[in-house]
Amino acid sequence: QAHLVQSGGGSVEFGGSMRLSCAVSGLAWSSNCVSWFRQAPGKEREGVAATATGSTFTLIADSLKDRFAISRDDSKNTVYLQMTGLKPEDTAMYYCAATIGNWVSCELNPRRFGYWGQGTQVTVSS
Repeated sequence: QAHLVQSGGGSVEFGGSMRLSCAVSGLAWSSNCVSWFRQAPGKEREGVAATATGSTFTLIADSLKDRFAISRDDSKNTVYLQMTGLKPEDTAMYYCAATIGNWVSCELNPRRFGYWGQGTQVTVSS
């Protein structure tokens, strides 16, 4: 049974930076897609970034490419979301998610993911 544990999050001022972590257990590390999603109140869940653990493949939502980055530490089975230049519109609950598969199936569609972290709130004040 897969288990995703998130850490990080909290409140930050406009223009600040923050890093979220997602520690994954219970899955074969080298054959998964791990992604970050976010959901603001009243809005649909939005794909942020993805990485295929068995490759160098990464994917960032077009609107966030200049401010967000995804990385991982394979020795810790952990994926990170580094966020810079944060804006109030980045305020949301952030979730990491995992699905079994390689880079071909690694996309920002929440319906493709069966394993989810507990979520962490990110609040950006103006």
